[in-house]
This record gives sequence, structure tokens and C-alpha cells, in this order.
Amino acid sequence: MTGEANEGELVGAVAALIRFPTKSMAGECRTELELRWPGIHGDRQYSFCRAADRSRFPWLSARDLSRLVLYRPLYHRPDDPRHSPVEVTTPSGERLALDSLILAEMLSNEAQAAVGLMQVGSGIFDAMPVSLASTASLAAVDEAHGTALDARRFRLNIVVESSQRDNDWCSAILSFGEVDDGARVLVNNAIPRCALITIDPDTAERDATVMRTVAQKGIGKLFERKGRSVA
Repeated sequence: MTGEANEGELVGAVAALIRFPTKSMAGECRTELELRWPGIHGDRQYSFCRAADRSRFPWLSARDLSRLVLYRPLYHRPDDPRHSPVEVTTPSGERLALDSLILAEMLSNEAQAAVGLMQVGSGIFDAMPVSLASTASLAAVDEAHGTALDARRFRLNIVVESSQRDNDWCSAILSFGEVDDGARVLVNNAIPRCALITIDPDTAERDATVMRTVAQKGIGKLFERKGRSVA
């Protein structure tokens, strides 16, 4: 992987690719993702919404219901997410269709509010459509926190194995794969962190010290960047 702002310098290699079929639920690891102008194809294509909420943010989020991160959705046809059925494994191990009334009722009971499913082809994002971080930046977070943190807390699409921190790539274009036909991402903004990073992806328990580490150590805008597709 190269950064064009540094004259084609090799900055690292892709260590992980993750797509989130449903907003605030667990992600699915992939060996390949299709990057389009609106973002990663199939990423955050679905979300549950609070039926009575008429605000600009009606989405049911793990910020409100931590246990959402324990639900694991998967596309039946991962190469065709637009048309693929989605199956969700619940925290108890039950497998349900994403659009099943049973799942909607289950989440409504947990959220203590009626919820319904929405599909948005361009993805449902709080900010920009692609999130990435380097392993060096994640290691800096671990060092500041005094213990290793599961990278899944940060809801990343792309993890880059690199000795460089990703803030070094601000305003750069990252090229993946072959220069002529590989994906390219303009790294142009940092992500304001929210309460999701305090949620353990395996237990849904919250640890407020994670947020304090990010806020107090001044690293909140250094370890993760959001980019957008430019090709």
C-alpha cells in the first residue's frame, strides 16, 4: 500500500478488512471489499430505527443499547450485499433473519421502544464512509491506556500494518493493490470518538476509562482517520 502524498512511498500492508452489515452490530471480517464512491459496498447498509423518533438521528445505536454489539449479522451472499439476505446470530446463539419480526420484537424489548428495520443503499454513517487506522496508532492507544484494547472497539473498516501513525497520512491518498487499478482513499478527516469505544465487543460491558484515555491523552484524532473513495 502506498501513499501518494509521499511520492509513492510504501507505508504498510492491509492487516484486516471489516464490513458492518448493520449499524452498531458486530462486523464481518473479509479478505476483500469493494470500495465505491459512497463507501464500502454493503457497509452499514441496514439499521434499526426507533419508530417514534422523529429526530435527525432515529437510529438504534449501541450508545443507547450496548448489547447491539453482541448481535452478529452476516450476508448469505457476501459478494452481492445489495440483494443478499442477512442472517443475525443473537447473543444467545439463535439465528434469525435480519428482517424477521422476532428479531425486531427482541430488540424492541431490549430498547424499551418499538424499532423497525431500514435499508439505505449508500450506508448509514455518523460521519464519513470509510474508517481506517494503522497498527502503530492502535499501539499508541494501548500504551497510553496501560493495557491492550481490542481494536474492534473502534469500528474500523481497514487496519493497516505500518510503523507510521495514521495522522501522518492526513491529506494523503492511499493506494491499495496495483497502482493502476487498485482502490484509492483520500485521508481527509479525523473521527470524533463516541461512547462506542467504551463497549467491550465480547461482553458489551462499558469501561469509561477508555474514553478518558482517548480524551485526556490527546490521541483521539491521531489513531483513526476517515477517508473517502476517490476511485
